[in-house]
Amino acid sequence: MRIQDAQLKRFVVDAGLVPKKDLTAAEKISKDEERTLAEALIAGGFMTEDDLRRIESYVLGIPFVSLKDQKIDFEILSLIPEPVARNHNIIAFRKQEGTLEVAMLDTADLPAIDFVKKKVGLKILPRLTDTDSMRTALLQYQKTLKDEFGDIIMKESSALKVIEEEGKEMSEADLKKLAEDLPVVRIVDTLLRHAIIQGASDIHIEPMEKEVVVRYRIDGILHDAMTLPKHASGTIVARLKVLSNLKLDEKRLPQDGRFKMEMDGQKVSFRVSTLPIYFGEKVVMRLLRENRSGFNLEGMGFHGTSLERVHSAMKQTTGIILVTGPTGSGKTTTLYTILDLLNTPEVNISTIEDPIEYQMPRINQTQVKPEIGFTFASGLRSLMRQDPDIIMVGEIRDQETASLAINAALTGHLVLATVHTNSASGTVARLVDMGVETFLLASTLRVAVGQRLVRRLGEAKESYTLSASEKAELGKQVDLDKVLSVLKDEGVVKKDATWSNVPFFRPKNMDDDSAYKGRIGIHEVLTISPTIKESMMNDGTSDDVEALAKKEGMLTMLEDGIYKAAQGVTSIEEVLRVINE
Repeated sequence: MRIQDAQLKRFVVDAGLVPKKDLTAAEKISKDEERTLAEALIAGGFMTEDDLRRIESYVLGIPFVSLKDQKIDFEILSLIPEPVARNHNIIAFRKQEGTLEVAMLDTADLPAIDFVKKKVGLKILPRLTDTDSMRTALLQYQKTLKDEFGDIIMKESSALKVIEEEGKEMSEADLKKLAEDLPVVRIVDTLLRHAIIQGASDIHIEPMEKEVVVRYRIDGILHDAMTLPKHASGTIVARLKVLSNLKLDEKRLPQDGRFKMEMDGQKVSFRVSTLPIYFGEKVVMRLLRENRSGFNLEGMGFHGTSLERVHSAMKQTTGIILVTGPTGSGKTTTLYTILDLLNTPEVNISTIEDPIEYQMPRINQTQVKPEIGFTFASGLRSLMRQDPDIIMVGEIRDQETASLAINAALTGHLVLATVHTNSASGTVARLVDMGVETFLLASTLRVAVGQRLVRRLGEAKESYTLSASEKAELGKQVDLDKVLSVLKDEGVVKKDATWSNVPFFRPKNMDDDSAYKGRIGIHEVLTISPTIKESMMNDGTSDDVEALAKKEGMLTMLEDGIYKAAQGVTSIEEVLRVINE
């Protein structure tokens, strides 16, 4: 149940909360932009979201609670898994016989209430709360987990101590026995569970001189998660080796493996890499959440002309679609999303990958094994004999793979692949450097997509407009007029908007853990038009190709970042950080 416009207007007028001229302006915004009065009051800056929640609480008779200084019992807090709590802004804070009180920012979120009701089997009593309360409560998940981990370390520390006489080498059987002891099993399970709940993409376990540092990469940024006693290093690494089916007594050479675990119905695959360093073995684990579905190009950040160009290339039955960017920029996720859209009963799709990151139904996925001679090139040759319509190559690394991919495109296949370059226009030069013939590349390449990932702004953000000096500085790097034109064409801002009245956003407090949450792509989509083909054939440089693409309407990654900053999705500072890395 939501407060109606008439109810809200009557209450605001009676209480004198908003001057009449501001209320009139809000009503005009509501009518012109087809918004509710509540949305218009927020958009116009006449009221905050929290002000409206308190009004809603009063008018609808829903109790309002503040959780800012309230320590919630972990058993009650954890009744709602953290990902659900974060995504739906719902916190369990008080449990009584047969009932559970939950604090929410939107008590009309019935799916969230139904989910919690089914999970806990109690009657749910929704309560309204404010943004600060929600942020404080969500932080308690992390703090409680850290406390829990600290308790385990304290309790099990003595059990973990292994007498390691200088120069003594333990047998593989001894190491395996240690790795299966209860203390190390509990510590490793907690470490992995913590990483999954925090939404980490990577875990780093780094032995130092006197301690072991564990770091999580969350939304692309590494954070110190915890510090472990030095004596825990050997047994934790041994435990991870057992899980990954690696050689326990091999400490001089790097090793690679993988294992899976399931938590709260979510399957996660861990790709494990060990590396000998001065103080022991460093372990890095990449977390890959399996069976992920529901991705779409719009949700990943594609829009307008860029989206149309990708869709146009997908409709072709031949040619190459390339996605480019540094490691960790979401290239594989973009390719999987395109594959998911192309995955129909009428086509045969085969992939050659290293590693297989997401398992997809009805797609024939193959893992390369260089140690036995099964490389991208040899795998691609074999795929060509499997009657494929669509082929995905995990990465084009050398001339042989590039040539085979182009030949596949020439012989009636649609080929999707990734290449490591810094920009969409740079893919052309990169493939030519590999030894690909320019005329073959020009006739087969459909689009090149360059991308990066930027962090999304959290709820605690403030708006501002660009100063003259900020506009001048940005204008040196991007075509601001073009970005503003795209914002107008796509209806993000009004037709008469100028940069002086387009609001941008930034975190209220950069030190807050919830300043940013989640990531979205910024893209540039280069279509190989006749003029660009001509430039390629005449040995045009990457700069020449990019200049032509801009003339033909391509938004660069930086310009797309400014576009998303103007939408309030991210901040200009975050875009510049990622682009300048």
